[in-house]
Amino acid sequence: MAKVTLVFAVLLVALGLIGYIGTGSQYVTALIPAWFGLALGVFGLLSISPSEGRRKLFAHINVTIGLVGFIGGAVEAIRGYLSAKAKGLVPDQIALASKVTMAGLLLVYVILCVRSFIAARAARKA
Repeated sequence: MAKVTLVFAVLLVALGLIGYIGTGSQYVTALIPAWFGLALGVFGLLSISPSEGRRKLFAHINVTIGLVGFIGGAVEAIRGYLSAKAKGLVPDQIALASKVTMAGLLLVYVILCVRSFIAARAARKA
């Protein structure tokens, strides 16, 4: 699961940098996906360990980061869209796409983590 985590970390960092550059480097908040990616990357690297306890700890930290990022990204995407529509404005397409993409990536990541946890538990019982 550590390698999958590192792939998602790279994707999130790329998303943050693309969003930041896409907004003309005006909005530092466009880098939020990159910060989540950086956190996943650091803990993903730490989870590459021969110690089972250490792997479990960092895997659980990573899935928590992923879940928080998914919820935050989804809530902010919905809030930003509804807020713009309520004011009669067109939502910022770059920001909306970045938030939805972040939420989507992290949802897939969390689902993969949960499936991995279930498979690991089943393998231990067998």
